[in-house]
Amino acid sequence: MMMSSSSMAGAGSSELIYRGHDGAPQPLADESATAAGSYSSSAKPPPHGTNKAPLLRYVMGEQRLLFALLGMALASLVFLLAPSASSSSSSSVAHLAAVGLAARQYGGRSSGGAVSSRVAFEAEPRRGILHPGGAGRVPLGLKRKGLRVVVTGGAGFVGSHLVDRLLARGDSVIVVDNLFTGRKENVLHHAGNPNFEMIRHDVVEPILLEVDQIYHLACPASPVHYKHNPVKTIKTNVVGTLNMLGLAKRVGARFLLTSTSEVYGDPLQHPQVETYWGNVNPIGVRSCYDEGKRTAETLTMDYHRGANLEVRIARIFNTYGPRMCIDDGRVVSNFVAQALRKEPLTVYGDGKQTRSFQYVSDLVEGLMKLMEGEHVGPFNLGNPGEFTMLELAKVVQDTIDPNARIEFRPNTADDPHKRKPDISRAKDLLGWEPKISLKKGLPLMVQDFRNRIFGDQKDANANTGDN
Repeated sequence: MMMSSSSMAGAGSSELIYRGHDGAPQPLADESATAAGSYSSSAKPPPHGTNKAPLLRYVMGEQRLLFALLGMALASLVFLLAPSASSSSSSSVAHLAAVGLAARQYGGRSSGGAVSSRVAFEAEPRRGILHPGGAGRVPLGLKRKGLRVVVTGGAGFVGSHLVDRLLARGDSVIVVDNLFTGRKENVLHHAGNPNFEMIRHDVVEPILLEVDQIYHLACPASPVHYKHNPVKTIKTNVVGTLNMLGLAKRVGARFLLTSTSEVYGDPLQHPQVETYWGNVNPIGVRSCYDEGKRTAETLTMDYHRGANLEVRIARIFNTYGPRMCIDDGRVVSNFVAQALRKEPLTVYGDGKQTRSFQYVSDLVEGLMKLMEGEHVGPFNLGNPGEFTMLELAKVVQDTIDPNARIEFRPNTADDPHKRKPDISRAKDLLGWEPKISLKKGLPLMVQDFRNRIFGDQKDANANTGDN
C-alpha cells in the first residue's frame, strides 16, 4: 500500500510539473530524487527555444498576423494624412526654442538677461504661432519691455536730447550727471516718468548699476569749461571712462563712447577720415580734452580686445541746437547769444577757419544707430557742410539781426584751421547721414535761446520789482 501511494504521488507531481506542455511526462530516476527536487524542478523555466513552435502557430493561427499588419498600416496612414497638426505643433515648439536660444544669447550680455526682454512676440493670425516682429496683435503678457540704459552726462546738451529719444522708445533711462555743465531743467520734463531716474554723481567715482547699455557722454565739451579745470577734465576722460568700462564689463552691458573730432587736432588731412591719426599737441592748453579723448578711445578698444566687451566709438563734430549752454564759448552759441543781446559777433583770427555744424537730432539718431548696429567704429558723426566763421556769422545775421556787427579778436592757441568730417563709413555701415541744414536748424536754436535769455531777464526784473 505504501509503495502504491508513493507511486501515485510521484505520478501526480509529474503531472503538475508538465501540465500545459506538450509531450509526455518523463519518469523520474528514483523516488528520493523526486522527493528532494520536486519543488526546485517546478520553479525552473522550460529550456530556451522549447516554446517557439507554439508561439509561431499562435501568431499564424486565425489570421492574427494579418490583422496586426493591417493595424500598423492604418496607423501609418492616419499620421501621413494629418501632418498639419503635428508639424504646426513641432514648428511652434522649435520656433519658441530658437527664440529662447537667441534671447539667452543676447541676455548673456546683461545681468538678468534684460536684453532678451526686447524681443517682441506677435501672434500669427492663421495658427496662433508666436513670431518675433511678425504682424498681428501682441499678447498682453508678451509686450516689448524696454532696455535699462544709463546716460552719463544725460543732463547736458546732447545727453538730454538722447534721453528724450530713449524714453520715447520705451526704455528705462538712468541719468548720471554731476551737473558741472549739465542742467536739471534739461530733463525736468521727465520728472513724473516712472521710467526716468536721475543720479547726481561724478563718474570719476565708481558706481554700480544694473543696465543693458551705457552711453558715456560725461565730459565738459567746450573750451571755456574744459580749460577751467584741465586736471579734472582729463580725469573725467580717463578715470571716468575706466569706471564706466568696468561697469559695462561687470554687468555685461554694451558701451558707447562719445569721442570727438578734437582727436584729429589741427588736421593735415582734409576732410578727416576715421583712419587718420591726427595732429595733436600733447602739451597744449587743449590737450586735457584732446588727449583725454584719445586715451578714452584707447581704453575702450583695450577693453574690447582684452575683455571681449561690446563697445562702440563715435567721433562727434560740432553740434548745435536747443539746450546748449548760452555762454559756453562755442562759436554757434556765442554768435546766437550775442546777436540776441545786440552785442558784436566776436570772430577769432581772420574768420577763415572752417567748421561743420550738425543739428542735435541728427547726432542723436546717429548715436542710436551706432549703439544698435554691429560695428565698433570709430565713426565720424557730423555734417559735411563746411562754413567759415565769417559765413556762419552771415547766417546768424540773416536769421536774427542783419545789423549785427562783427568784431575781430586774436585767435586762441591750437585752434584748428579746418574741420570737416568724411562720413562715408557712417553712410555705408550705419545707413546714417544728417538731414537738417544749418539754415533750417538755426532758427530752432534761436527760439530756445530767445526764450531762455529774455525769460531769465523777465524773471530777474520781476524779482527786482518785488523787492
